[in-house]
Amino acid sequence: MIHLFTPYQLKGLALKNRVVMPPMCQYSVANKDGIATDWHYVHYVSRAIGGAGLIIIEMTDVEPDGRITDFDLGLWSDEQIPALARIVDACHHYGAKVGIQIAHAGRKAEDATVPVAPSAVSFNQESKIPRALSTDEVKQMVEKFRQAVQRAIKAGVDTIELHGAHGYLIHQFHSPLTNHRTDAYGTDLTKFGKEIIQAAKSEMPEEMPLIFRLSAKEYVAGGYGIKESIAMSRDYQQAGVDMFHVSAGGEGPIAADGRPGTHAAYQVPLAREIKQALNTPVIAVGRLDEPQLANAVVGNEEADLVAIGRGMLRNPYWTLEAAIKLHKETAIPVQYDRGFPRNRN
Repeated sequence: MIHLFTPYQLKGLALKNRVVMPPMCQYSVANKDGIATDWHYVHYVSRAIGGAGLIIIEMTDVEPDGRITDFDLGLWSDEQIPALARIVDACHHYGAKVGIQIAHAGRKAEDATVPVAPSAVSFNQESKIPRALSTDEVKQMVEKFRQAVQRAIKAGVDTIELHGAHGYLIHQFHSPLTNHRTDAYGTDLTKFGKEIIQAAKSEMPEEMPLIFRLSAKEYVAGGYGIKESIAMSRDYQQAGVDMFHVSAGGEGPIAADGRPGTHAAYQVPLAREIKQALNTPVIAVGRLDEPQLANAVVGNEEADLVAIGRGMLRNPYWTLEAAIKLHKETAIPVQYDRGFPRNRN
């Protein structure tokens, strides 16, 4: 039987367990230059020491105006590579594999003077009205994603995640709520995402898997649901996605008739449906902080990996404590061994 501490392999990515630290923005760049700081180093390396199998570095943007805020990470310059490489190398030293989430905030770029988007539709009444990208600019944006992936590979990451969720630029293109274009990127809502996937794959080693973060359900009036997200996921899978990281929401003010659940594992059914419909590996996320619950999601084969977000923000050693609670073996750093119960078998 598989469980949370069963090793997992997807193409050339070999993980020691099924625990993922998902990307969570830290908004902690010191000089607005997109370069990772000592905060980022401690933040990620401590979770590697804490036993996570896969760490996905937070949303890292392809151009300065693609950031949510000016304090986000970037990969639009070679100058940003060394600080990330230092983090990746240290995480590898402690047994974790590392991915990075490549993204553009689109209309949700709060500090951009004029944000860009597929269409001139603002996020809410308080947000800036974005400028619609021209067709040529869309093609240039695909190239910016390619270059960012190239830099991530130079930094030594083990996998790439493209951010197609939470109302950011790729999501904005594949949602009919935010894409009102009449060119080829409007008649085919997944064209932008597919071109970015293909551009990313052109830079990635053949055995490196590509992960795609997807909002499988929109919580706004007229938003798409699981049926539509399965269809777009199939397009993305055919373009080259190897695994889906299944989340939901983020596209606009939440409608009264479409509020997300607040119960534990409320997004797991979305991951399970995509996994079954496409016969594809998935990462489940969303209120999975209880080890027994996370273990059950894996054991019941609802998802291949589970992402522990807030739980790892609270506790860098969540994975080690989960092993104790589940009576599973995992390597505990000798320096910390006396802090954990002896009956680990």
